[in-house]
Amino acid sequence: MRNVLICGGAGFIGSNFIRSLIKNNYKIINLDLLTYAASPITLSDFTKKKNYTFIKGDIGDKKKLKLIFKKYKPVSVINFAGETHVDRSIDSPSEFINTNILGFFNLINYSAEYWKKNKKKKNSNLYKFLLMKCTVQ
Repeated sequence: MRNVLICGGAGFIGSNFIRSLIKNNYKIINLDLLTYAASPITLSDFTKKKNYTFIKGDIGDKKKLKLIFKKYKPVSVINFAGETHVDRSIDSPSEFINTNILGFFNLINYSAEYWKKNKKKKNSNLYKFLLMKCTVQ
């Protein structure tokens, strides 16, 4: 079973992506801060699945990311986390910058570091990092 880290999986798009992926041979690790765009109700569909783990946290939390990568050793990272509503960038620009720029930078940086450490291991060529963004206006 391949471990996939999904960031922002409690949002509309992320949770539907998990719904489609969970039926396959994947172990889903869902890291989500549960902000305004999250819908914890959607997570109830997955909580009883053996191949699903939810972790409440921020993609900007370096210690938490390090623990997640160490424990679960994901072969893929798919990022749906972020402030997606344009009006949020005006109402709360610091949150927008912290998540969409600094948080994303932290996530991609740590993912690259993890890949470099493990690129000589079996199946390291399967490692993928995907950024999935949708802006709602």
